[in-house]
Amino acid sequence: MPTTNPVKKRIYDLKSEYDKLRKGKESLLVLLDEAEIPESVYNSNAIENSTLTLKETEKILLEMEVSRDVSVREVFEAKNLSRVINYIRDKSKEKEIDRETILLLHQMLIGGINDEIAGRFRKPGEYVRVGTHVAPSPEKVESMIGMILDYYANNLEQYFIDKISKFHLDFETVHPFCDGNGRIGRALINYQLLRFGLPVIIIRDKEKAEYYKSFGEYRTSGKIKTIGRVVALALMESLHKRITYLKGEEIVKLADYAKKNVKSVNALLNAARRQSIPAFREKGVWKINSAFKEKNKC
Repeated sequence: MPTTNPVKKRIYDLKSEYDKLRKGKESLLVLLDEAEIPESVYNSNAIENSTLTLKETEKILLEMEVSRDVSVREVFEAKNLSRVINYIRDKSKEKEIDRETILLLHQMLIGGINDEIAGRFRKPGEYVRVGTHVAPSPEKVESMIGMILDYYANNLEQYFIDKISKFHLDFETVHPFCDGNGRIGRALINYQLLRFGLPVIIIRDKEKAEYYKSFGEYRTSGKIKTIGRVVALALMESLHKRITYLKGEEIVKLADYAKKNVKSVNALLNAARRQSIPAFREKGVWKINSAFKEKNKC
């Protein structure tokens, strides 16, 4: 099922407001992007079962000492993914995703961790499995990635969220690399959003169950509804955050907002998760403009 018209309308209105407010304030948007990197790195690695906490990820990226022994691999995974996220912000302005860009991002991600597999697709004999899904044979990877890229480039009518969602599901189904497929796939979602003039998103570890559910649905029935919802909600949250900052409004914790305005915290949290109010997360904490007035009861 494609993205519904009400969701399209909400995103259109938010994008219009975002475009209007961002003029002359690009430096603020860069600061917001940079401040989000540890959170983005933490969540993407956590989805892949990294043991690092958000605080540990922040310290690693700031070259600070971590209070416990962490593996060298996890340190590299955090730093390398941070480089990838930084790189796509500028690279996405130059061209659409292509084979060379995907391979370069993988080299940046896996380089120094496993140089034998970094920056290349799976070779003959290199098979991978994700849960019960056995990825296509390595001999098919090159042609299948080519077909996915061609379809994406020539798919001019599908709504952008549905288009990006299908690309992600196809990419993860092929699983072209021996390692790093999920992190590269999520980085590519942001590359694609930036190409549409939209801000980056964070697919959070807390949404991991729904995120993984989308792959099973797609492989059994071809549905993109679940991943489309994950991307759409993350995008609305990202837009709400940036619009709030661009307006220069006072930002408070949602719990404090509820207390001050005598509102139900649970009702507000549910509304935030649905993005029916302009709430957003920073370091996992829901926040909102202190002056926000509800049009309808949550």
